[in-house]
Amino acid sequence: MDANLRFWRAEGQSFFQRFLLWADVLDPLLLLKSSNEIKRNRLLIQVNEKTLSEPIQNNQTKQAFLLSLSSVHPDTDKIIPVLFRPPAFMPITLPLVIVSSVQRQAKHSFFWQFVFHTYTSAFTLVNGNRTPKCNEYSLQQKQILLGLGAVSYSACIGALPLAFVNRYVLKSSLMQLVVRKLLPAPLLGLTNAFTVAMVRSPEFENGIEVMDRTGKVVGVSKKAGEKAVRETAVSRAVLFGTTFLLPEVLMYFMQRARFVKNPRALGPVRMFVIMSVLAGMLPVSFSMFPQCGEIKRAELEPEILSSTEETEFFYNRGI
Repeated sequence: MDANLRFWRAEGQSFFQRFLLWADVLDPLLLLKSSNEIKRNRLLIQVNEKTLSEPIQNNQTKQAFLLSLSSVHPDTDKIIPVLFRPPAFMPITLPLVIVSSVQRQAKHSFFWQFVFHTYTSAFTLVNGNRTPKCNEYSLQQKQILLGLGAVSYSACIGALPLAFVNRYVLKSSLMQLVVRKLLPAPLLGLTNAFTVAMVRSPEFENGIEVMDRTGKVVGVSKKAGEKAVRETAVSRAVLFGTTFLLPEVLMYFMQRARFVKNPRALGPVRMFVIMSVLAGMLPVSFSMFPQCGEIKRAELEPEILSSTEETEFFYNRGI
């Protein structure tokens, strides 16, 4: 079992523990660390790593783990490209979310949502479980093709309400409220869950590796792959569904209470609210399910159970 997964097992048992860890791991300043520094920290971890059965007391070791968690993939032991590391997720998605939320023309909405879903799908591909294998085709090639199809479909679905309103000139206040304020949140949440499922479909089609308590791989499980993808899809839907819905609710009450008296200030205030919600929801959504996922013996395939007497098994959920 990779050191990153051992760390999550030891330090991320509860939601609150995972939230605090993600709050540190998502620090954008970690993106400034060089590859050589990341490698040195990984070496420090390998030299000092124990069983990780107790919380780490050494601050230097903990900082090394934070850099490792933010930069190294636990399945391949390779450094993740800078743009697709967890700390880069918010700085890149924030402007895309803001721009997508203010579009009034269907074609502009389609373009920005296509860009948004392209990045989130690439992030999902890079940070997903990398253990599925198949000799008949290139898994990465299949994932890219599925991702492009899912991105195009999601962008079309996202722009469809605006196209409908503009085509039929529906200007009633109720229709504008539904299309511009209420629909974007559930649509974006569902389309994000859909793109995650498509990009990571080989994980539940071919299975992912599951390990026992010692970190020994005991088999490849489709059920574990399905669980990992489902949990990630749910967390991504909650992240962007809330990020689109909550700012609209907050801005509505601010305007009713005349909290912002200058109309020109509404734009900056709206951006600040979106940024605050996304910054808060990102560690919340990443913490909803353990990174080192756990699956019970009764949930696994019989062929895996026949080779071991363990009752609990672990896998890399991915992000």
